[in-house]
Amino acid sequence: MGRRVVLKLSGEAFADPQLGYGIDPKTVQRIANEIHEGNGDGCQVAVVVGGGNIFRGLSLAAEGMDRANADYMGMLATVINALALRDAIERVGTPTRVQTAITIAQVAEPYIRLRAIRHLEKGRVVVFAGGTGNPFFTTDTTAALRAAEIGAEIVLKATRVDGVYDADPETVPDAKRLVDVTYMEVLQRGLQVMDSTAITMCMDNDLPIRVFSVAEPGNVTSAIRGDDVGTIVH
Repeated sequence: MGRRVVLKLSGEAFADPQLGYGIDPKTVQRIANEIHEGNGDGCQVAVVVGGGNIFRGLSLAAEGMDRANADYMGMLATVINALALRDAIERVGTPTRVQTAITIAQVAEPYIRLRAIRHLEKGRVVVFAGGTGNPFFTTDTTAALRAAEIGAEIVLKATRVDGVYDADPETVPDAKRLVDVTYMEVLQRGLQVMDSTAITMCMDNDLPIRVFSVAEPGNVTSAIRGDDVGTIVH
């Protein structure tokens, strides 16, 4: 078996750089090209997508919407992103399957663990959508869960910054980037990597997390190949 990874893409990775929301075809195609290149190196790539560029459930829940209802709407947004990513990856020649945790039989397969593993073994990219299928769980937790289920060796967290910092680099100018950090340090110091449920699941299953910038061209391919980019959490 080749190197098997789970790539976590936030919804913001798909957004128009100027608007900050929606789906930017050029951005999606660039990411798809990099996934295609990484998958072609003998790696097996599964992707978990968020939906924040279309709908952010937590924001509306904070404004009074029922949390479970808001989360289900967010799950549907991830399906839209997954279909866009599948189209872009297949356009460059890599067979891709979308599997959803909520049943939408006309547009995607249901999530079936062994079927997902079989797709990966055949060289296909698998895009997981619909979160875990349950409200109150983030797509970060979905990435940790799916990685454990399919036997991935690492979770690759593509984000807006180039690693994990000791403070928020967007508000603290002299924040320092960490090369590597432990799960417990992340939890104890409240570092912005993934939510605590996802971190704990990775820790319990001995799944390292690599955090890197999706905005830097080539980083997705490098992370899939196992190059030393960003920060490693272990």
